Amino acid sequence: MKNVGLFCGGFSSEYEISMKSAKTIYDSFPKEFTVHKIEVTPEEWFISTKSGKVPYDKNKGELYFENKTIQIDLAIICIHGDPGENGKIQAYLDLIKIPYLNSSAEASSLSFDKYICNQFLNACGFKTAMSRRLTKGTAYNVEDLVKTLRLPLFIKPTGSGSSYGISKVYETAEIEPAIKNAFKEGETIIAESFLDGIELTCAVFRSKKGLVALPVTQISTENDFFDFDAKYNGNSKEETPANIGKELTAEIQKTSKEIYEALQLGSVARIDYIVVDGTPNIIEVNTIPGFSQASIVPQMLKCAKISLDAFWLMIIEAELNN
Repeated sequence: MKNVGLFCGGFSSEYEISMKSAKTIYDSFPKEFTVHKIEVTPEEWFISTKSGKVPYDKNKGELYFENKTIQIDLAIICIHGDPGENGKIQAYLDLIKIPYLNSSAEASSLSFDKYICNQFLNACGFKTAMSRRLTKGTAYNVEDLVKTLRLPLFIKPTGSGSSYGISKVYETAEIEPAIKNAFKEGETIIAESFLDGIELTCAVFRSKKGLVALPVTQISTENDFFDFDAKYNGNSKEETPANIGKELTAEIQKTSKEIYEALQLGSVARIDYIVVDGTPNIIEVNTIPGFSQASIVPQMLKCAKISLDAFWLMIIEAELNN
């Protein structure tokens, strides 16, 4: 049997979300594989056993416990944010030659930064929201942001998910506090124009037969936007499949496949949109989408009548033979 290293945790505010995603993956992974949850923290990498923590040997890609050495044959990175979604662990796994079921280090790094990714996609002909990038320690002009992007606008970290650090601001006076809050999540942030439309998302994965676009989900909430509370505390409505008509559904699925190919992604990725007057605008690309009980991709798979273990078998079959 292959030993699978499921890397989870991480260094960002999304640690607990990662652990919830990892539990779903661990519980649903095909039984012919033995999965080891490798918890990644700034201090140590380890697995938890009944007798306590067992360190993971980063140099050899091994675990030693119960008087035997276990070599990790295959990896899944389930870290939302640093150092998983930004491609760092992928690069590490490349160095020690352990295959993984994720997008490459290069594709992950490009997709992780919301501003750089959207600029790339915009250059490829995809529609995105107007935005400006701000770097910690570099001067910026609040009045210029308002003049260019108009109010209301969003302030968000460029490399954080789960709505951490995101603010929707309506007044000029709210911008500085929102910027300060976003900088808690990283060194760069993005100011982005508000798009008044419907929020849709679509996940794509590679099977042996080609790319598969899952059913589209429509997201709505009574909150001001799809924030952390809406995502994880039940204050949102996620409708799968979205009741948006066959034509728009087909367009979103087709566009999602095109973005997947343009960014040279692997495994499963989820692309988020705001549709304004029938035109899809890309908001962000998630190369390690949430996989907890409350997450959207498992809902899409259920709607498509694809069991979680069958899904992972299709991913393995495609990625290891790619």
